[in-house]
Order: sequence, then C-alpha cells, then structure tokens
Amino acid sequence: MQMRSRLSPVALACVLALSACNAPKPPANESTTPAAAATPPKAAEAAPSATQDFPTLAIDTVDGKRFDLAQHRGKWVVVNFWATWCSPCLKEMPALSALDTMREHIDVVGLAYEDTTLKEMQAFLKKHPVSYPIALVDVYSPPKDFETPAGLPTTWLIAPDGKVTKRFIGPVEVHDIEAAIAAAGGPKPGAG
Repeated sequence: MQMRSRLSPVALACVLALSACNAPKPPANESTTPAAAATPPKAAEAAPSATQDFPTLAIDTVDGKRFDLAQHRGKWVVVNFWATWCSPCLKEMPALSALDTMREHIDVVGLAYEDTTLKEMQAFLKKHPVSYPIALVDVYSPPKDFETPAGLPTTWLIAPDGKVTKRFIGPVEVHDIEAAIAAAGGPKPGAG
C-alpha cells in the first residue's frame, strides 16, 4: 500500500518561502553597469548587498566629539562593531588601539552595538581605555550604510577612497587587517 503525505496550506507556504531564499537573483537593472554585472565580486571580499560600496558614517562619540567617515579620506579606516558583553570584542580592543596609534595610515572607530547609556559606556571606557573614538549605536536603528551585524565583533575595512574593501566577521587580528590592506594595494604589513 502506497501512502501519500499531504502538506497543510501553512506547511506548503513555509516550504515555498524557504525555497525562494535559494532562488536566483533577478537580472541586473538598467542602472547597473555592464562591467559590474559581468564580473561578480569574490565571496571573501564581497560586501553584502545591504551595504553601500561607499558608506557614510557621521556619528557622535562618547567623548562628545563627532566622527565623520568622509573626513578620513586618504586613510584606511577600520570600523569595528563590538559590545561590552562580547569577550572576543574586548580581547581585540588593545590590538585595535595599538594599530590606531602605531599606523599613521590607519584610523579605527568603535561602534558599541548594544543597549546601554552614555554614562555606562563612559564608565566602561575608563576601565578599558582605547586610543580610538567610540560611538554608541542604536541597536534598533544602526547606521544604514552598514549591514546590521549578525554577530560580534564585525569589522569593516574602508579604503582611502571611501570604498568598502573587506568585512571580517568574528575576531580580527592586526595582521589580518594589514594583510587585507596590502592585498588591496596599500602599504605592506608593519609599514608606519
């Protein structure tokens, strides 16, 4: 005897919705340049589609100043999403601070991605000081030009022309950042 299984309408809708996640993307629209459509970026270096190629970021820092990514053109910028409760984030902070201090061609900015107050963050930074600016990010309204982090830490490398060069998900080492800069045509690791 052969048994047939039937999917309920709700189960069928779920199956169809999930299969749509793997559907091929529609062809590029007219505003896409032919060169960009013909040569897809490498997966390891590709910025997610939700992220602009040339992101903007203008945000108040916890020290009362303003960080504007556009004012850092000509330098490599490391944009690090982190949180005080994230142990890998805390572990990489001293290395990012040293990178910011020791490399004239690299600037670092930390975006605290958590629901906390300015006063609490300032108290935390007194115990865990860094040389680079830190800004609080509203977890319900993060910077729109950067993809919402799926995990922390998440670090973006922005080239001197303002273009996203690479995204690192998870802890990042200084040598990874410097190697990515060198691979993109910047100074070799260890260059001042």
